[in-house]
Amino acid sequence: MSFLTLADVSKVYGSATVVSHLSLSVAKGEFVSLLGPSGCGKTTTLQMIAGFTEVSSGRIQLDGRDITDTPPNSRGLGIVFQSYALFPHMTVFDNVSFGLEMRRVSREERQQRVKRTLALVHLEELSHRYPRELSGGQRQRVALARALVIEPAVLLLDEPLSNLDAKLREEMQFELRQIQRKVGTTTIMVTHDQTEAMSISDRVVVMQAGCVTQIDAPFKLYEQPQSRFISTFVGKANLLAGRVGSAGARASIDLGALQVEVDGKGLAPGAEVMLSLRPEKISFVPAGQGQLDGVVAARFFLGSQWLYHLSTPLGTLQVACPNGDVLPPEEQSRTGLAWDAASLRVLS
Repeated sequence: MSFLTLADVSKVYGSATVVSHLSLSVAKGEFVSLLGPSGCGKTTTLQMIAGFTEVSSGRIQLDGRDITDTPPNSRGLGIVFQSYALFPHMTVFDNVSFGLEMRRVSREERQQRVKRTLALVHLEELSHRYPRELSGGQRQRVALARALVIEPAVLLLDEPLSNLDAKLREEMQFELRQIQRKVGTTTIMVTHDQTEAMSISDRVVVMQAGCVTQIDAPFKLYEQPQSRFISTFVGKANLLAGRVGSAGARASIDLGALQVEVDGKGLAPGAEVMLSLRPEKISFVPAGQGQLDGVVAARFFLGSQWLYHLSTPLGTLQVACPNGDVLPPEEQSRTGLAWDAASLRVLS
C-alpha cells in the first residue's frame, strides 16, 4: 500500500518545465532513490516533497493526507542536505536536540531520544564535540541523527554522501542502509551516483530531462534497461544497431557482420532496433570459436577486474572480466568473443 504518493506532479518556471507529470508511489519503510544526471529534475522533485518548492500541478499525499500546500515545518519530514547544514556553535548533542526543542519536547524525553539516536549512528562518545572537530563521515552521521531524532514520517536525503572521499563514501552507503533498515523510516534519496543508488535502494527512479524513464528494483533496472539512456547511464553497455529480419516468438536481427536472435515480442520485420550487451556478459574464447573475433586495442586493470576495448567487425566492444588466476589476453592479440543469446536486450 502506498504511503507517499506523487500524482502527475509538475514544476514549471516560466517556459521551462523542470519536472513533467511525475507519478510515484512509495510504500511505508521503502528506500527509493531518484537517479539521474545534473539538471534532470531530481532535486526539484525532492524539494517539492519537502515543501521548499511549490508544485505547479499535481498532488502529493502522505499517509492518505494531501500535503501539496502544507508548509514545510508541518509535514513532519526529516531532511539531510548535501552540505549537512550543522550549527557550528552547537555541540553534536545540541545539534541533534535542536529539532526536538523546536517541537517543545520535554527535556527528559529529549535527552533519551538524542542519546538513543546518537547510539544508532555510533556517535554517543562524541556528543560533546563541535562540528569542526569531526571528520566528514562523522558530520554526515550527525546530520542523519538530527533528521532521525524527530521520528519523521519520511526521510529525505539530498546527495548526502557527495562530500565524502571514495572509500568513506562506500562505507557510509552500507551504514546508511543498515540504519534505515533498523529504523524502518520511509526514505527518498537524490543522487547522481549510479553505484550508490543501486547498492542501497529497494527501487530506483531514473530521471531524464524532467521525466521518469524507468522505475525498477536495482537488479531489474540493470539487467532489463528500457532505453538507450538507461543502458549507458546505469552501468556500461555495448550498443549494437541492427534491423529485424524475420519476426515471431524469436526475431532475427541483422547487425551487418553478424546475425543474432532475440525475443521477438513487439518487433516487426524491417524495423531498425538497438540492442544492449553488458561488457561482463561477454567471455573470451579461442579465436574462431565465439560469435565473432576481435583484436585487443587496449586493456585497463581496475583491481577486481580488467576492462577491455576490442576492435571487431561490429565496431569497438567493451569486455569486462574478473581478475583471476589466468592472465587475460594481451594488447594486440586476437581472441574470440562469446555471449549467451539471453544477454542481448532490445532497447525502446
